[in-house]
Amino acid sequence: MRRSAILLVSILCCLGSTLWAQQHGGTLRYAMYGEPPTLDMHVTTSIIASTVAHHIFEGLFDFAADYTPKPVLLEGFEYKNDGKTVIFYLRKGVLFHNGKEMTAEDVVASLQRWGKFGLQSKQLWDLVVSITAVDRYTVILELSQPFGPLPAYLANIYGGPRIYPKEVAELADAKPIPPEWYIGTGPYRFVEWIPGRWIKLVRFDKYVSPPGPTDGFTGLKVPYIDELIFFYVPDAMTRVAGVLAGEYDYADSIPTDLYDSLAAAPNVTTILLENPPIFPAMIFNTRQGLMANATLRQAVLAALNMEEALRAAYGDPRFWRLESSYFSRNTIWYSPAGKEFYNQNDPQRARELAKQAGYAGEPIRFMVSSDYKHHYDQAIVIAEQLRAAGFNVDLQVYDWATLLRRRADPELMDIFFTHFLTVPEPCLVLFLPGTWPGWWQNPKKNELVAMMNTAIDYESRYMIWQQIQALIWEDVPVIKIGEAFFLDIMSTRVKSKDHPVMLVPYFWNMWLE
Repeated sequence: MRRSAILLVSILCCLGSTLWAQQHGGTLRYAMYGEPPTLDMHVTTSIIASTVAHHIFEGLFDFAADYTPKPVLLEGFEYKNDGKTVIFYLRKGVLFHNGKEMTAEDVVASLQRWGKFGLQSKQLWDLVVSITAVDRYTVILELSQPFGPLPAYLANIYGGPRIYPKEVAELADAKPIPPEWYIGTGPYRFVEWIPGRWIKLVRFDKYVSPPGPTDGFTGLKVPYIDELIFFYVPDAMTRVAGVLAGEYDYADSIPTDLYDSLAAAPNVTTILLENPPIFPAMIFNTRQGLMANATLRQAVLAALNMEEALRAAYGDPRFWRLESSYFSRNTIWYSPAGKEFYNQNDPQRARELAKQAGYAGEPIRFMVSSDYKHHYDQAIVIAEQLRAAGFNVDLQVYDWATLLRRRADPELMDIFFTHFLTVPEPCLVLFLPGTWPGWWQNPKKNELVAMMNTAIDYESRYMIWQQIQALIWEDVPVIKIGEAFFLDIMSTRVKSKDHPVMLVPYFWNMWLE
């Protein structure tokens, strides 16, 4: 009896310790490098927007830790009619932040709005024959032909189909919805956006988590923290100083030359985002103007010394690498196709190609944002390389929000600089559909993408992807500069268990000491 009592006390002590460790409460303060253009994920592909919005909105699928898509708002799904009919079975009892239960009508309205206006919907929506709510918790999607990457496409967190209430989705059009319509099913609900200062989210006390063990963005999600406040802090050193002083709990996009000193700081956890890496890139306006000429784009590519640009932005080679593949080496989609065009560093060939293209010294409008220091540092080097090869470069420097507005207008730019995160699936490469700024349309590309999307087996899809990647380097709608590793920092008072680094930071299943 006494041994049983001692055992019971021990169990209770251990349980109490666990409950104390994973405690609810507190405010996590995130220092962001920039301010999102909107949190309406149907009509933006902004990484920084997704960082915030991923806590508010959920989709039918999301990515597990190994980047395979898994159901989130679904109990399950099945294919019929050789893959042309997809039946979605919704989870019951999932609540929106306004207290309304999510039903099939909300899913249909959300997918229809995304399909009509979404920046990332075209590859799928061109195949949609109909989408119907057959009862309160069942949706049937009819396609004209099978779409192999369907779950990954619906899991996309950069411009993917998050589920909104029917009354929001039906009123929305191509314009971003206003903040008062930010109503999702996620673990945090939107409260306030003060432009230029912060965005505030609070725990949704009636949140209904997906079942199963936590696995990346899927499975059990527990919102331990009461509030998430995302502060707009454009200066990197201010973000660093804020975390060191305890004013912020998390800060992104930290200069990697601070890595060693921050790793030694007693109250800071360093997070080097190596898997997946980012890839900085130049995007060409292929729709109109100077850069609609593929030979001139090839001339720009020939002039570039990628190593100089990467070193200028990221310094120590621990934080970057030369790489031509649009998927990193630790993914199943890695390919060397087209690598002969990468890192040519050949100004003479650039001049010859420019002459063939009929280039006569016209100004080339090259936009970059000062909000991203690593963008700016690379653009400065690249602009000088291009000038040395005979190009008349008009380097235009804007804040990120202004660049986003200007890049959407083909009248206003020839090239802009950005970076991408490695996506888990070729169908999610932003510039492939030709609807994203840059507007790459190429008959051979369109044919290959259609073939890849209808293929079901990986081997066939991989062979097609290799052809697409080779075409990217030949037609040059985009130039990948290389791969780089972001550095984020976090206060040691932020705790977690089995919380893998993913495409964007997320703060469910984390708590404050």
